Amino acid sequence: MIRHANGIVVGVGAVVGENCTILQQVTVGAASGAPAFGQRYPRVGSGVIFGAGSRIIGDVSIGDGAVVGANAVVVKDVAPNSTVVGVPARPI
Repeated sequence: MIRHANGIVVGVGAVVGENCTILQQVTVGAASGAPAFGQRYPRVGSGVIFGAGSRIIGDVSIGDGAVVGANAVVVKDVAPNSTVVGVPARPI
């Protein structure tokens, strides 16, 4: 589900699972300077919720049922059914 679709960016190589909720100003994309070969984009499981303004950058994996808080910057893998917040994002 995409709510308030303004400013949402999903990179061409990103994989997003089913039943995810994406709020406004979310970016799911490659890290700048990432090598042109291999996995450069995030892989997102099913049932993930992205808070407004969150950024998921680079070769990271977001587990099923995870919640990414508003304005969080995810640069490391997120475990299933966990919540991450902050810059850089960390579990709470």
